Amino acid sequence: MSDTLTLLLPDPVRLRGGIAAAPALARLLGRADCVADRPGGESQLLRHIDLLPRRLPVAAITRTLDAEDAMHGAWLRADPVHLRADMVSGRLLAHGPALQLGADEAQALLKPLKPLFGDEGFPISAPVPDRWYLSLPTGTELPEFSTPEQALGDDLHAHLPAGDCGRRWRRLLSEAQVLLHNHPLNAARAAAGKPTINSVWFWGGGALPDRLLLAGNVWSDDPLLQGSAKLAGRDASTLAHLVDGQPGAGDLVDLRSLRDVAQLDAPWLPWAIEQLARPQIGSICFDFADGRQFVYRPSHRWRFWRRPLRGSEPRG
Repeated sequence: MSDTLTLLLPDPVRLRGGIAAAPALARLLGRADCVADRPGGESQLLRHIDLLPRRLPVAAITRTLDAEDAMHGAWLRADPVHLRADMVSGRLLAHGPALQLGADEAQALLKPLKPLFGDEGFPISAPVPDRWYLSLPTGTELPEFSTPEQALGDDLHAHLPAGDCGRRWRRLLSEAQVLLHNHPLNAARAAAGKPTINSVWFWGGGALPDRLLLAGNVWSDDPLLQGSAKLAGRDASTLAHLVDGQPGAGDLVDLRSLRDVAQLDAPWLPWAIEQLARPQIGSICFDFADGRQFVYRPSHRWRFWRRPLRGSEPRG
């Protein structure tokens, strides 16, 4: 819909209090048109990113944002993470900005890893402290990898790469963990109350897509969406810039990091309604990660007979 401004939202079960705890939002969604699609992660983004092949090569796309060499071959994220061992396995407890990892620290941690991955033909680099990359030769076979978000807090064994194809990566993961566990920098980080960097996490492999299109610009703090906008020739701004800027029709506003439903009732819902007063925006799409999309137009305010949304069933 060319006149639609889209808000990307988390799964309602991840919002404190649920939709029912935000009465203004529940009333608006109850009056909106609703469709249901595949839930979660990549499916949510692929509703708005037109690309071929139809899968998101996360590492190649974010490498576009972080460096100037993404077009050369394929890439795999090998991000630094903090694992905690338990009686049977281990759990991924921290990744990304939560690690509070500086550029000098990242380079120090990479030093013992470079021979390990270099000898396998996978040079490792860290153009951003918490985003590490392996450069892969063309045609490298990759198993299915879980994203860090999928593995966060879960049993590590459930997310290790499986099968014969995964054997090489399980070995590399184990060897990297030994090297990082013994790194002196981790003792200093532990003494400073910071999470130790005791593993890498493989995910997001692939080469740049043959085609990537977006209907509008992106307002997001997510490197994947920012990199997608760069590939599509669209502008990408952080959410902080919404204070001074105005999104247009077709734009994506990324609110997937919200965890308190009250933040949707205020300030985001009043802000979204304000956008409908602009002539180029005819509707707002509330796209939840559970697969439901609610499209609200100004005329829907007259659907006063509809009850506020409370359950999980789509309402057409």
